[in-house]
Amino acid sequence: MLVILASLPTLLPRFYVYILAVIFVMALLAMSLNMLVGHGGLFQFHHGAFYGVGAYTAALMLTKTSLPAWMGLVAGPFAAAFVGLVIGVFCVRLNRLYFGMLQISLGSLLWAIAFRWYNVTGGDDGIHGIPLPSLIASSTGAYYCGLILLTLSLLVLYLIYKSPFGATLQAIRDNPERCEAIGIHVRHHQLMAIVIATFFAGISGVLFVVVEGSVFPDLLFWVFSLEVFIMCLLGGWFTFAGPIFGAAIIVSLRTFVGTYTEYWTLILGIMLILLIFFLPEGVWGYLLEKLGGRKHKEYR
Repeated sequence: MLVILASLPTLLPRFYVYILAVIFVMALLAMSLNMLVGHGGLFQFHHGAFYGVGAYTAALMLTKTSLPAWMGLVAGPFAAAFVGLVIGVFCVRLNRLYFGMLQISLGSLLWAIAFRWYNVTGGDDGIHGIPLPSLIASSTGAYYCGLILLTLSLLVLYLIYKSPFGATLQAIRDNPERCEAIGIHVRHHQLMAIVIATFFAGISGVLFVVVEGSVFPDLLFWVFSLEVFIMCLLGGWFTFAGPIFGAAIIVSLRTFVGTYTEYWTLILGIMLILLIFFLPEGVWGYLLEKLGGRKHKEYR
């Protein structure tokens, strides 16, 4: 599969290479969200805020400083993880509903900063024409950069899921009270999960800068986070690869159906209704269940 993906830039027109690179970005972001919601039971409704923090950090360092470009690209994920740590310290003290509400409030605060701080962030215009290293400045270079980072991130996330930490996180999702009773520090594990997930959201934010060469406040707006949420729902919350399929479906729908009609979201809404009634496990979850008899809420 990796060999096929690596050969596609030589076979496909430039436009389709760009669309695939966008899917890589969205797939990584959706997988980072799925680590919290599907694997950890933490309803992080404003996950796009950390994606935006990663993207803006990279964009500002590349445009406002004379530091080497790689430092700007590396700083994005760490900045997102730091903000995730600060916000997570407050959020893990709350139950699921208030956890999600506080996430939305603090995420909206980040969006307001990006939207209003015109002198630094460019306000609603955003930052465009971001200079990138020549190796990744072309669409083909951005594609390979996305493919490599997505592959490495998937490998790391898979190892995390299969580690004792991943098993503990899943146990906390299913029964936090019992985990607390046997001595597991629930908040500590949840906070660690938030930091890890926001780090990978920051990587996807940096990838967005590489692919698009720009950033704008909409990345931090709650509506965008809802779209990422839908990607995971479409693919299947309780599967490892489900968010990748969800991201591919949403990006393809927006790109190809959106070309013919501005009402593509209506088609998406109908798909979601049908999904909830007939495929509650998501597209990939349904296929796994039919092919392998997957048990409910077990990752594969």
